[in-house]
Amino acid sequence: MKNIVILISGRGSNMEAMVKACAAEQWPARIAAVVSNRPQAAGLAFAAQHGIATAVVDHKAYPDRDSFDAELARVIDGFAPDLVVLAGFMRILTPGFTQRYGGRMLNIHPSLLPAFPGLHTHQRAIDAGCHVAGATVHFVTAELDHGPMVAQAVVPVLPGDDEASLSARVLAQEHRMYPRAVRWFVEGRLRVDGARVQQLGGEAQVFTAP
Repeated sequence: MKNIVILISGRGSNMEAMVKACAAEQWPARIAAVVSNRPQAAGLAFAAQHGIATAVVDHKAYPDRDSFDAELARVIDGFAPDLVVLAGFMRILTPGFTQRYGGRMLNIHPSLLPAFPGLHTHQRAIDAGCHVAGATVHFVTAELDHGPMVAQAVVPVLPGDDEASLSARVLAQEHRMYPRAVRWFVEGRLRVDGARVQQLGGEAQVFTAP
């Protein structure tokens, strides 16, 4: 039984999707804890209601990233994680932190990486005239929004789309893709070969709207 620790900064809708999928699909894992850098993060209440341990490491209480990351790692390690999952965790992590959890930390980014790393991805895709947009699950490395890609979800950019409408369409696919990618990890069905990640069960690593 593997332990998963999920990091959030807000509502944590991807965290909610994972909690539900883990229970419904009976993963060989448990959500050991949900940790937030914001005391008022709405996702903490959801986790507590589902019997999941919660913790807060308020980044405002620390003078720099190194000291914050050190305390965050101490709290995470208290739950003996096999996998750390970033689900809307809005902090840039130090290289030392990413190395500590190298090969066992996943993130989801709302673009088809390597396009549009960073913020405001949906508006940037619209402004660039993209015909498709999406999201990417990847292993976390020291370079922001990079790392071996586990899966990608693709949605069309429709005429008249604005940032909100495109974001909602992408998020719906994130809720399908991210739990699946986490399940692949805990079931030992991912093989990383340099920049490439192979899904050993033969399932598609590209998700499209049903």
